[in-house]
Amino acid sequence: MNLKDILAISGYPGLFRYISQAKNGIIVESLIDKKRMPAYASAKVSALEDIAIFTESAEVPLGDIFSKIFEKESGGPAPAAKSSPEVLMKYFMEILPDFDKSRVYASDIKKVFSWYNILHGLDLLNLPEEEKKEEENKETTEKPAEKAETAKKEKAKPAKKPAAGTKK
Repeated sequence: MNLKDILAISGYPGLFRYISQAKNGIIVESLIDKKRMPAYASAKVSALEDIAIFTESAEVPLGDIFSKIFEKESGGPAPAAKSSPEVLMKYFMEILPDFDKSRVYASDIKKVFSWYNILHGLDLLNLPEEEKKEEENKETTEKPAEKAETAKKEKAKPAKKPAAGTKK
């Protein structure tokens, strides 16, 4: 799951995808309605890859939380973010039992479930196991003759000659 280009912008609902750099900020596209807009340098923009949840001992990256939810739901959606805070808190405790209750608020948990459901609805939750399988499929679809040709080209490259005036 590549959360590097998926952004959360403070003050705006939903998630956004990074499109390009602009003169005084960045251009983003909403994942929900596909509308593009500028996110100015003064806006608080966070990549989901950089977000982590506090626990009693360390911080757990958001991608790991999404993976745990995905496994618990067998690839299905998480509870709705509009569920009662008690239901969400209980579910979150099953996923991450040692999260720091003094620093992780109900609103944070709602955001996690909301973001997960957005990504799930758009089929953007590629887990590491699925990514490895995709890479293996790409490798197995490459023909053996192509692999041999690539190896021959590597061997056929001439060795670099020393520059004039240098000793071997």
